[in-house]
Order: sequence, then C-alpha cells, then structure tokens
Amino acid sequence: MPAAGAKAMNTLVLASGNAGKLMELRAMLDDLGLVIVPQRELGVDDVPETATTFVENALIKARHACRLTGLPALADDSGLIVDALGGAPGLYSARYAGTPTDDAANNAKLLQALEGVEPERRTARFHAVIVLLRHADDPQPLIAEGSWEGRILDTPRGHFGFGYNPVFLDPPSGLTAAEMAPEQKNRISHRALALRALRDRLAASTPLAQATR
Repeated sequence: MPAAGAKAMNTLVLASGNAGKLMELRAMLDDLGLVIVPQRELGVDDVPETATTFVENALIKARHACRLTGLPALADDSGLIVDALGGAPGLYSARYAGTPTDDAANNAKLLQALEGVEPERRTARFHAVIVLLRHADDPQPLIAEGSWEGRILDTPRGHFGFGYNPVFLDPPSGLTAAEMAPEQKNRISHRALALRALRDRLAASTPLAQATR
C-alpha cells in the first residue's frame, strides 16, 4: 500500500503491533509533527525476527514494513537483560514464557528463575534499539540505542506500562517502571534515551520527504 505526496512526507510506519510501544513513541515524538501508523492498520503482519542482536532484528522489521507500504518505517527491538541469568530473557523478552505473548506469564517465569538470588545480584537493564529506514533499500539507516539500569524485585509493584515494568526497579527514584506516571517514565526509560538520540540523528539527516521512494 504505497503512500504518495504529502502523506509520505510526515508519516512513519511503526513496525510493531505493540500498543504500549505505539503510545510511548507517539507521546515522545509528538512535537515533530510526525504521524505514526502501526503496520497492522496498513495490512502488514509481523515478520519473523531471526537475527541474534537487537540491531539486526530492528532492521529486519523496519525493512519489511518499508517494503510493503512504501513509507519510511520506525522499528524498535528491545528487551530486558538480567545479569544473574546470563543476559536472559534478552532477545526473547516478549515471548519468554512462550507464545502467544503474555506479560503476566513472562514476569512469573522471571521471578521464578531469580528465586533465591540476593537483591544485590538482581541487577538488570532494559535496552532499546530504534531504527528508522527512509525506504526499504536505505543504505544509511538511522540507528539509536538506549539503556536503563535497574534491579529486579521479588514481587510486582504498580499498574502503569506493560511488559516487565512491575518488577523493574529504578534505584534513583525507588519506583518500579509500573509505578511511574507515563510522563516520568518517558523522560528516563531506555526507549526515551534511544528516541532522544534518534531525534538528534533526524535533525542532522536527509529529510524523510526527500529520501522516501
């Protein structure tokens, strides 16, 4: 479903069906005048994430959405890295407890895996990679990364957000990601840091409208 003209000048396809990510990205990019449309609204299904790094998986998703829509695409690949588990759940964060994805099941499996691990050894970080492709064959994708350091609690707290937010403690604030108001989280999260870096890259790059095919 290629787009043309004025619409292509400020519309980005989000290569994800995650409603929580869509909400966060729209809030953090709102002032740039971009219209972010989830790929499913344009008839694009998820593509298998077959790579072994966040960067490569994000590129796979963005390229797939670009190719099928003719629009610039924004893709993020992110996950929770827990030191005591050798980096797990990592790339498999969304489907840690299997498919279909289930946040509560993922959190339960994580807490079970960390049962008996002392608080000081429960260090972890959320890591996000955000990729923007102007077109499917873009040789210079914009790539930005961000990490949010924290610790995994032994019981969930809070009701905001999604994913592992209820068990991820931000030590400086003493709050879990799920206890933070969205505007507070959107200032310090891994995705916020990556988006801030992406905004800087966007400011110094070829405008989307000029690069879109």
